[in-house]
Amino acid sequence: MIPLDVRPISGALGAEVRGIALADVDDGSFAQINKLLLDHLVLFFPDAAGLDPAAHEAFGRRFGPLEVHQFLPKLPGHDEIVVLDSDQGAKADVWHTDVTFSPSPPIASVLQIVQCPEVGGDTMWSNQYLAYEALSAPIRELVDGLTAIHLFEHPAGSYRSEAEHPVVRVHPETGRRSLYVNRMFTRRIPQLTAEESAALLNHLFAVSESPQRVCRYRWVEGAVAVWDNRATQHYAVNDYSGHRVGRRVTVLGDTPAGDPPRWPNHQLSGMSATAVKD
Repeated sequence: MIPLDVRPISGALGAEVRGIALADVDDGSFAQINKLLLDHLVLFFPDAAGLDPAAHEAFGRRFGPLEVHQFLPKLPGHDEIVVLDSDQGAKADVWHTDVTFSPSPPIASVLQIVQCPEVGGDTMWSNQYLAYEALSAPIRELVDGLTAIHLFEHPAGSYRSEAEHPVVRVHPETGRRSLYVNRMFTRRIPQLTAEESAALLNHLFAVSESPQRVCRYRWVEGAVAVWDNRATQHYAVNDYSGHRVGRRVTVLGDTPAGDPPRWPNHQLSGMSATAVKD
C-alpha cells in the first residue's frame, strides 16, 4: 500500500493527492485512488506533469472504456484524448454534468491542464450528494418520484440527443442519493406542468450550485483532475485573458438508476415541451 499524501481542499468535496506517479499505477494503487474518488468526488494530482498522452489514456482506462467524442477536437494520434483549447471556444462556463443527454452518461473524466493563464482559469466542482441532502424532507420525497428530460442539439443542426433520467440518482458504488439535474442540459420534468417544472428546476439548480457545496481549484501546468460524473457538477471559470489548454479523457457511462416516477407524464399545451425559464 503506497503512503499517499491526501489534502482535502474544501469542506464539501475535493482533495489533492501527492506521492504517486499516475504513469505507474498498479492494481493496488488504483484501488486506493478509486476509494479516494468515491470519498472526495474529485481528486487533484498537482505533480503529474510527466503524464504523457499514452499514459493519460492508460490511466483513464483503469476506470473503464474511453469515449471517442463526436465533435470536439482530438489530440493527433490519440482519438480518445479531447483537446480543450480556450482560443477555439472551449470555455464551459455554465454549471453542468457531462453528457447527461445520453442514455448512458460518462461515469468519470480525467483532465490534464497543459497550459494555463498566469491568473484565472480555475475550475469549480459541486457536490450533488450534499445538494440532495440540503432539500427539505417534503421536497426530497417529491423529487425522488420524478424524472427529467435532458437535451442537446448541435448548433449546426447535425445532431440531437435526448434522454430521460431520474431527478435523484442512486450512486451504483456508494448507494448515496444525489441530485441529477443541471442547468446546461436539463430541460423539463415531464410529470409537472411547464410552469411547475421551470420553477422546481430553477430551485434545484440554485441548490446544486450553492457556494457551500463547492470547491475551487487553481491549476498549475501539468496538474490532473479526476472527477466522478455521477455525483458532481463542474464549471470552468471564464475570468482570464490568457491561453488555457486541457487534454481530457472521458470514461464511458452507465445507466443512471433511481426510483421510478410515481406520476404519469403531464400533457403540455401552449408551451414548448423543452421550455425552462430563468
